Amino acid sequence: QEQLVESGGGLVQVGDSLRLECVATEDIFSSHSMGWFRQDPGQERKSVAAISRSGTTYYRDSVKGRFTIYRDNAKNTLYLQMNDLQPEDAAVYHCGAIILPADITFAESLENGHYIFEAWGQGTRVTVSS
Repeated sequence: QEQLVESGGGLVQVGDSLRLECVATEDIFSSHSMGWFRQDPGQERKSVAAISRSGTTYYRDSVKGRFTIYRDNAKNTLYLQMNDLQPEDAAVYHCGAIILPADITFAESLENGHYIFEAWGQGTRVTVSS
């Protein structure tokens, strides 16, 4: 059984919106902070947005004000509402369940890559046409 399954990607035009969904197994979802990540060709994997079990959120600067991450704990589902999509948002977006260190802030962990993946989805592709 796959632990994380993403959906919702597609081909859109500049300025359009998409909502990504990630359905997780209950054991993973209930015990982990969750996030959306992208890995572009030749580049390191990086966080886009993340949310802790208590609802603390993090957004990379490039998506602040346009993307919203939220989780439905009753449905074990993570969402990423993506508005005003731009060509630079095009990527394969992966859902991840992460473990973070206790001695630095949530934001610092996500910004600097200080986390370990407990689970990683297969990804959903977002293409933005100009």
